[in-house]
Amino acid sequence: MGIIPIISLVIFIASLSIYLLLTGRSQFLLKSLITKIKRQEWRFRYSKLKYLRSRLLKTITIAVLIMAAVIAGNTVSAQVTPSPLASLKSISVPQPDNLGDFVKDKVAAIKLGKALFWDMQVGSDGETSCASCHFHAGADNRSKNQINPGLLRINTDGTANPDTIFNVGGLPNYQLKPEDFPFHKLSNPNDPTTLVSDKNDVSSSQGAFNTKFVDVIPGNAQDQVTNEPDPVFNVGGINVRHVQGRNTPTVINAAFNFRNFWDGRAQNIFNGVNPFGLRDPNASVVKAENPNQPKFVKISLNNSSLASQALGPPLSSTELSANGRTFQEIGDKFGRISNGKKLPRKLGKKLFALRPLGKQIVHPQDSVLGRDSRWPKPGLKDRTYEQMIQDAFKPEWWKSNRLIQVDAQGQRNIVKKPDRSLETNEYTLTEYNFSLFFGLAIQLYESTLIANDTPFDRFLEGNTTALTPQQQKGKQIFEGKGLCIGCHIGSELTAASVSSVAKDGRIKRAPFGARSPEDNGFFNIGVRPATEDPALGGNDGLFGNGQGNPLSEARLALLGKFQLLLGENPPILTPPLNSSETAFANGAFKAPGLRNVELTAPYFHNGGQATLEQVVDFYNRGGDFGVLPPLNLSPEEKQQLVAFLKGLTDERVRYDKAPFDHPQLFVPNGHPGNSTSVTNDGTGKATDSLLEIPAIGRNGGSGSPNFLN
Repeated sequence: MGIIPIISLVIFIASLSIYLLLTGRSQFLLKSLITKIKRQEWRFRYSKLKYLRSRLLKTITIAVLIMAAVIAGNTVSAQVTPSPLASLKSISVPQPDNLGDFVKDKVAAIKLGKALFWDMQVGSDGETSCASCHFHAGADNRSKNQINPGLLRINTDGTANPDTIFNVGGLPNYQLKPEDFPFHKLSNPNDPTTLVSDKNDVSSSQGAFNTKFVDVIPGNAQDQVTNEPDPVFNVGGINVRHVQGRNTPTVINAAFNFRNFWDGRAQNIFNGVNPFGLRDPNASVVKAENPNQPKFVKISLNNSSLASQALGPPLSSTELSANGRTFQEIGDKFGRISNGKKLPRKLGKKLFALRPLGKQIVHPQDSVLGRDSRWPKPGLKDRTYEQMIQDAFKPEWWKSNRLIQVDAQGQRNIVKKPDRSLETNEYTLTEYNFSLFFGLAIQLYESTLIANDTPFDRFLEGNTTALTPQQQKGKQIFEGKGLCIGCHIGSELTAASVSSVAKDGRIKRAPFGARSPEDNGFFNIGVRPATEDPALGGNDGLFGNGQGNPLSEARLALLGKFQLLLGENPPILTPPLNSSETAFANGAFKAPGLRNVELTAPYFHNGGQATLEQVVDFYNRGGDFGVLPPLNLSPEEKQQLVAFLKGLTDERVRYDKAPFDHPQLFVPNGHPGNSTSVTNDGTGKATDSLLEIPAIGRNGGSGSPNFLN
C-alpha cells in the first residue's frame, strides 16, 4: 500500500472517530471496540514492526466495522442522536389485548391480586408469600441467611457443576456486613488488575426449607410435608432456609418489561399454567361456556410476562413451596366444601376455608383492601378467595357442575361426579384454573406499582429545579461519558421494555465485532464469568432433567424454532440470519430499570455490590470479567453520577404511600443463632426469626432501612 492511500485512510479514520465520539451511543460502541483490542494485546508476542502493523490493521478493522454498522442502518445509526426522553407518566402500562375475555371487573381483580401477593398462607409453610422477597421498594433488604454459594455454576460444556462452598461467611445463616462487599475486591477500585479477593457467592433471598409436599390441609395455612435433609443449607445437620441463586429484582415498574426474571424465562405470552408461554405445548386451562360442557382450551395473553413470572415462585421448592405441589392444591387450601358434600381426596379435606390474609392485619386505610379490613383483627371480612375470584373473572372460567379428574399418569378427564378413587385427584373448575386467576390477578396488581413521580420525571416534564445542579451534571454523564444509555434506554430506562422490543425487535445484531444476533435488552457486562450462571444462555427446562429449548430467542431463531415456540416470525435482520452463526447469550442478563435504585441494594444479578458508589466504580474500571470500556471518571464525576441515580427515587416508594402501601407481613429473617449454631424446632428444621413489616395505609409511614443501613 502506498503512502498516499495510507495517509488518506488515516485521515478518514480520524475524521470518522471524531464524528462518532460526538454521540453517546457511538462513543459506547467505539470505546467497547478499542477496549476489546487493548485487552487482547497481551496475547501478541511479535516484533515491534509486526506489532505496529497489527495495531494499524486493527484500527482499519474498527473503522470498517463502524462504517458497516452505520451503512447497515442498525442501532448505531438509529441512535446517533437519541430522542429526547419523556417522563414515565407518558408511557402506558402494557396490557393484554384480550384481557376482557377473562376479567370482568379489573378493580376486583386488583384487589384479589394484592391479597394473594401479600398472603403468607400461600407458602407451603404458611409463612412465606410473594411479598416475602419483595417487601422493601419491591425488593429485599434482609441481610441474614441471604447467601447462596453458587449453585447455578456449570462446566464449560454446559453440564451442572454447583458450587456448595460458602465463601462469604463460611456457612449458612451468616449475618452480612458492609465489609463483605464488594465480593470482587480490589485495592484500587479503578484498576481491575489490583485484585485482593474474589468470591463467587450470591447475595439473594431466603425461601423455603427442603421439604417434600404430601398434601394440603384445607383450613390450615401449613401444608402437610416431610422434611428432607439439605446437604447445603444446614447448620450442624439442622436445615435452614434455602437461598435463591440470583439477587431479587424489584417488582416495581416490572410491568414495563417484555420478559421477566433475570434470564427472561417468564414469557411475554401467558398460557395460564406456567411461566413458559407458547413454549409449553401441553399447557391448557378449562373453559365452560356451558356449565355442563367444560372444555380444555389453550389460551394466549400478550404483554403478560408478570403473570408468567407470578407462577414460578409458588411452586418452586426453594422459594415458597414444598417439592411437588401444584396450583390446584394451593387452590384447595383456600376452598370450601360444596353444599355440605365432601369430595374425595383433596376436595374431601376441605373442612373449612382460610380467610384471605387471615394471619395479617390489613390497615383500614389500605388503598385497595381498606374497605374489607377487619382492623384491628387480621384478614378480610366476609370474603373468601372463591368469592373474590367470582367477582373478578368471567363465569366461564369458574362456573361448572363438572369436575376435572387427573390420574396418576397426569391424564385429564372431565367427569360428572367423583370416582372416590385414591388413584385420582378431582378438582372443581375454580380449583383447576387457580393458576390462571393467580397469575392474572397478581399481574394486574403489580401493574399498579408504577413509580413515575421521581425528580427525574418531574425534570423531564419541564421542572428545571427538580434535579439539583449536581444531579443534572450526573444526568449528562449518564447520557454521555458514562455510557449508561447503552443498556438503560427510553423512558423506562431499560432496553428490555415492551416499547424497546416493539421499536427494535425481539432480536437484533450486535453493533460491533462479528455483529452476532442477540436478544434485545439482555447483556453480559462482565459481573461474573458466564460459567457461574449462564442466565440467558441456559434452557427452559421443559424436557426435564435440566434439558429444554434455549431461553435465548436469538438461538431459537438460528435453530428455526422461533415461530413454533414464540408464535411469530423472527425479525428480518441485516444481513439475514445464518444457522452457522453463534448468538450472544451466555452470561447475558436482563437490563433492569433504574427507578428507586437507591433503595434496592444489593446490586446486579449476584448481589455482589452493596452501594451505588461500588456500582459506579465497577463501570468506571470497565467491569470485572468483560470488555466494558473504562470510563475514566473523576471522583467528582462519580459523585455526580451517584447523585443522579438517587434522583430516580419516587418518594412514595420510600415511604410506602399508595399504591405502595401494604398489609402487615412477617418475613423469615434468618434463624436464631449464627453460622455454627441454630435451634432445632423438633422436626429437623431451624426455628425462624420473624421480622414484622407493619400494615401501612395509603398515606404511608416512616419508611424502612435500606440494605445494611
